[in-house]
Amino acid sequence: MSDNNDKLEEAMRNPQNLGELDEADAVGTVGSPDCGDMLRMWVKFKEEDGKQVIDKATFQSFGCQTAIAVASVATEMIKGKTVTEALAMDSTMLSEPLGPLPPMKIHCGQLVESALKDALGTDKSPSIEAQEPQGQMAASLVDAIPQDDSNKGKIKIVPLEG
Repeated sequence: MSDNNDKLEEAMRNPQNLGELDEADAVGTVGSPDCGDMLRMWVKFKEEDGKQVIDKATFQSFGCQTAIAVASVATEMIKGKTVTEALAMDSTMLSEPLGPLPPMKIHCGQLVESALKDALGTDKSPSIEAQEPQGQMAASLVDAIPQDDSNKGKIKIVPLEG
């Protein structure tokens, strides 16, 4: 097994920064309950050397283990970065520590990039005071899934063992 496969498998087995982040300054959600791939990212800022940087980022994901692995490494990579620096990171950069993703898993990096950009988008510029998320946002990703029969049989939630 190659070193890249080892890194990917380790990130899948032991994801970092999993779960909701109380008092987040920004939240981004992407995906669709219809296809099953959804990701929400929470971001908290701090002031450092006169500028605002990302202090902590967490995530929840409904999707494959590769998306979880990419979100795990991405939330580590963006710590200490300004919004501008974090927004400059594309899906390739965010998944780089895992090595090249298989072609059928490229969308996992794109899902993470989109959640990050949704959280840090220009209409949601951060401030030290916590911002209320735009509109009515479900408290957790599972709460974002409509509870009607339209998703019955389409989504299977499998919690990771901690």
